[in-house]
Amino acid sequence: MDFPVSLDSCQRVRLPSSLSFLTHLLLLLQPREMHSGNLSNLQPRQPGCEHLSFCPPLLQEFRVVGHGEPILAHVGDEVEFSCHLSPYRDAEHMEIRWFRSRTSDVVHLYRERQEFYGQQMAQFQNRTELVKDEIADGSVTLRLHPVVPADEGPYGCRFLSSDFTGEAVWELEVAGLGSDPHISLEGFKEGGIQLRCSSSGWYPKPQSQWTDHQGRCLPPETEVIVKDAQGLFSLETSVVVQGGAHSNVSCSIQNPLLGQKKEFVVQIADVFLPGTSPWKRAFFGTLVGPLLVLALLPTLALYFFRRQRRSREKLKKQAEKDKGKLQVELDWRRAEGQAEWRAAQQHAVDVTLDPGSAHPSLEVSEDGKSVSSRRMAPGSAAGDPQRFSEQMCVLSRERFSTGSHYWEVHVGRRSRWFLGACLAEVPRAGQARLSPAGGYWVMGLWNGCEYFVLDPHRIALTMRVPPRCVGIFLDCEAGKLSFFNVSNGSHIFTFTDTFSGALCAYFRPRAHDGSEHPDPLTIRPLPVREKRVPEEEDSDTWLQPYEPSDPALAMW
Repeated sequence: MDFPVSLDSCQRVRLPSSLSFLTHLLLLLQPREMHSGNLSNLQPRQPGCEHLSFCPPLLQEFRVVGHGEPILAHVGDEVEFSCHLSPYRDAEHMEIRWFRSRTSDVVHLYRERQEFYGQQMAQFQNRTELVKDEIADGSVTLRLHPVVPADEGPYGCRFLSSDFTGEAVWELEVAGLGSDPHISLEGFKEGGIQLRCSSSGWYPKPQSQWTDHQGRCLPPETEVIVKDAQGLFSLETSVVVQGGAHSNVSCSIQNPLLGQKKEFVVQIADVFLPGTSPWKRAFFGTLVGPLLVLALLPTLALYFFRRQRRSREKLKKQAEKDKGKLQVELDWRRAEGQAEWRAAQQHAVDVTLDPGSAHPSLEVSEDGKSVSSRRMAPGSAAGDPQRFSEQMCVLSRERFSTGSHYWEVHVGRRSRWFLGACLAEVPRAGQARLSPAGGYWVMGLWNGCEYFVLDPHRIALTMRVPPRCVGIFLDCEAGKLSFFNVSNGSHIFTFTDTFSGALCAYFRPRAHDGSEHPDPLTIRPLPVREKRVPEEEDSDTWLQPYEPSDPALAMW
């Protein structure tokens, strides 16, 4: 029999009957959706072929990528839910829905370049903010603030269009670290002194513990935990300290989710504890007790104050001592990192950008030393959906397959950028994706606050000094690509891999970051030096502290 199918051009052709039967059988056996972990994929179909009984899928299968692990947020803070399409695809005209455990429980809804609040759940109204600066690359972020205990639970995001639907789900965990414990002296009870400890603002339900000066647990007399209207927990517990329990008694309250605790230590002298004889306790309680309490309260308060002051002074001295040790360690590590950076500078090379490899939305300077993103007019080449599947990047003219090479890039105050190296043939093979597995080794900055590398997953970096200039060192034989903060000469991160071909320097200023005059990515001129082996008498100079010669860099 004859069977009409739609090819790439959607023209009708005829297949042999045996091939048609086999194709039809495979389609019946193919599952409609695939779910893996927190991802839900639906294979897209060729546009214009929906009315046919058979239409081949597109060559690329898209999926929605969310948060692979649960997100932990503190009460009162702001949390971000990020989702993106993989591979990258323009999502401006898609429906993007954030939801709780069901898609009908709407947290935030975006459709056809507009945000709809009519279906939003009441608890999320006026608390969400959509960041869609990268929506043309298929990446969106939803901000939720302030976080409350009721926000805890499952979340998901779903992308929907005429030829694709997919979603990703994850868990949000909420934690609140309460107030410092407060200990009050309640009086004498059962041959000892009753102490009461209280604290509020905890989530989830906290755990309390009384201990003596030897770390032994003291059984509490009472413990009450109450949940307020905001879902936060308040705790109140008491203990009776008997004679011979020594002076130090501590009350600690711990958050089981964070693993953090707050502790308060009170010191009681045994002379203030009543004796153990029954008739003495009775006499003390009925006749002497009230008067003694009134007389001893000022003395007891003064005693506590002096002991606490001495304890604070002791802790302050210990902190200063520890700070000195830490400073020595930091100085040594900084000197070691600067020595590595200075050694890398000995392999400086002249790097020039290749305008032929630049994305249409990028502008390369005439001397090939700087690149910046520009706003593209409607209908321009950069607005072509096929061109948006490419990375908005530019590569160097130079190709590196052997030896060691170093170059520096001034990033200024840009809020978004990527730098590194990639295999020379990858972009021209149509496989441009930011992943070391795809031939990319990069470091980047996201929204001016989060530094990271892709190895192959996103790894956050902590920067003591934000880099305004980044040094990149490639050692082809050793299979290493290192990044340095030129602002203070420190080492940032090193990739170790086996390079399967020649590499190019990689530059990606990302999309226009919204500032009036965003700084371009500029290759700094460096003196190209002859390779030499340092002589023994000047080897100590490699350990000298870094002193930036550029006054602009010295500010940072």
